[in-house]
Amino acid sequence: MDWAVVSTGLKDVAADWLIVGVPEGPFPGAVALLDQALEGTLTRLREQDDLTGKLNELTALRDVSGLAAKRLLLVGLGNLEVLSEPSWLRTVQTAARSITGKAVGQVALALPSGTRLATDRLAQQALTALEIAGRGQDLYRADRKRYPIGKAILVAPAEFSVEEPEAGAERGQVLGEAVNLARELVNTPADLIYPETFANRAAELAEKYGLICEVLDEQRLVAERMGSLLAVAKGSDRPARVVHLDYNGAPPGAPVLALVGKGVTFDSGGLSIKPNDGMLTMKCDMAGAATVLAAITAIARLKLPVHVKGFLGLVENMTGGSAMKLGDVLFSRSGTTIEVLNTDAEGRLVLCDVLDYALSQGSDYLVDLATLTGACVVALGEEVTGAMSNDQAWCDAVLSAAKACGEDTWQLPMFDHYAKLIDSDVADIKNVGGRWGGAITAAKFLERFVKGRPWVHLDIAGPAFASSDKPHRDGGATGCMVRSLVELARNFSHRSG
Repeated sequence: MDWAVVSTGLKDVAADWLIVGVPEGPFPGAVALLDQALEGTLTRLREQDDLTGKLNELTALRDVSGLAAKRLLLVGLGNLEVLSEPSWLRTVQTAARSITGKAVGQVALALPSGTRLATDRLAQQALTALEIAGRGQDLYRADRKRYPIGKAILVAPAEFSVEEPEAGAERGQVLGEAVNLARELVNTPADLIYPETFANRAAELAEKYGLICEVLDEQRLVAERMGSLLAVAKGSDRPARVVHLDYNGAPPGAPVLALVGKGVTFDSGGLSIKPNDGMLTMKCDMAGAATVLAAITAIARLKLPVHVKGFLGLVENMTGGSAMKLGDVLFSRSGTTIEVLNTDAEGRLVLCDVLDYALSQGSDYLVDLATLTGACVVALGEEVTGAMSNDQAWCDAVLSAAKACGEDTWQLPMFDHYAKLIDSDVADIKNVGGRWGGAITAAKFLERFVKGRPWVHLDIAGPAFASSDKPHRDGGATGCMVRSLVELARNFSHRSG
C-alpha cells in the first residue's frame, strides 16, 4: 500500500473516503472546522443523536457537498483523555473494514488531536490498521470479500510537522505487512504450505530482508538427533524441516533472544485421529512458526539494535503406515526419553527438540509460540493467549510487550506439582498429563528442555484463528502476537546496550 502524510484542512483532502474520528464531547479544532465547511452537518447529526462519538460508532455520509473527498466516514473515538494505542488501532481497523468490502483507491485518515498519544504512534497504529483491514482470508475467491487499500493519506493535525507521523507510518506499514504475512501463511491450505514449501518461503524472505537462514533437512535432523520431532513426521510423505533464522543488529556480546515456533502444517491427530470438525481448521497448526517468521522479518526491516534468532519446527502429523504409535518411546535431542500416550499431543514433541537446538545455538532468552492445547482455549477462551514461564521477570517483560500492543495475554501458574502429572513408568516423561490442567502440563513438559534459561511459552491456540468475523477483524488467521514479539525485541534491545 502506498501512503503519504499531509498537513492540510480536512475539507481539502481528495480521496475516495475521508475517515474522521469524532470524540464524545466538544468537537476538537480540525473536526470543528470540518463541521463549519459542511455548514453544521456534524452538529445537526449530534443534536439528532446520530453522532454520539461513542467508541467505534460508524456514520457514513456518501454524498456531501463542500468536501474534496467523495465520501465521509465518521468513527467514534470515545473519551479522548483515555484513548489508548490499542483502542485507536482497533478503531481504525473497524472503520477501514467497513469500506474495504469494495475496491477503494485512496483513503484519507485524520490523525486526531487532543489525545495523550504521540503523533508518530498514532500514525504507526493507523498504517498498521489500514494494512490489516484490506486483507482477508479470501485468498482463492474469484469474488473477493476484502480489497486492499490502494493509497493511504494520513492527515496530520496542523500543529504538527509531518516528519514524526512519517516515521511512525513507516514503522506501521512494516508491522501491518508482518501481521498480514502471518495471516497469509496460516490461511494458505496445507496442500500448498507444508514443511518444504514453508522452509523455502522462509529462505526467500531471509534473502529479501538480509537474514541469515539455514534449513535443516531430514538428513541433518537425523544427525542432530531430533528423534522426537522426526517421530511426529513419520506418518507423512512430506519430510520435516527445521529453519534457523538469524538477525544481528546488536553490539558485540549482547544477549540473544530466541523465538521458537511450532510449525505443524497440518495436524490430523496422527493415530489418535481428530474427528472431522476438529480437523477442519488444522492448517492453522503452524501459526506459531508463521508468527516467528513474520516477527523476525519485521525486526530486520526495522533494523532494531538486537540479536534475535528464529527457529521453526516444521512437520505434518499424519496417519501413514510409519506413523508413531501409542506406547512408543522417543529419544529426544536432549537425551530425555518420552512415552507417547496421545499422538495428537504432537506439538510439544516438535518444540522440545527445537528448543534444545536453540539452546545449542547460543540463545540466552527464549519465547516459544504454539497452537498447543485445546485446554488453554477452555481456560481462557478464544481471544486470550496463555503465558507460562520459569522466570517471572522475563514473563513480565513478555506480558508488558503484549499489553502495550493490546494483545490480551494471561499468565497461568507453573507449580511444581504439575510436573508430577507427566511422570512416566517406562520413560523419563510422557507426552500428556491427563485431563486436568492440560495447558500447564504441556508447558511443564517443555520446561524440561530449556535447561533453566529464562523462557516463556505462549499458547496461542485460541486467538491464532478466528471462527468468524468481528467488526475490527476478519475471520481466519489473525496474526496474533506478531506485534507483541516485535515490541518485545524493541524493549530487549535495551538489555543489549
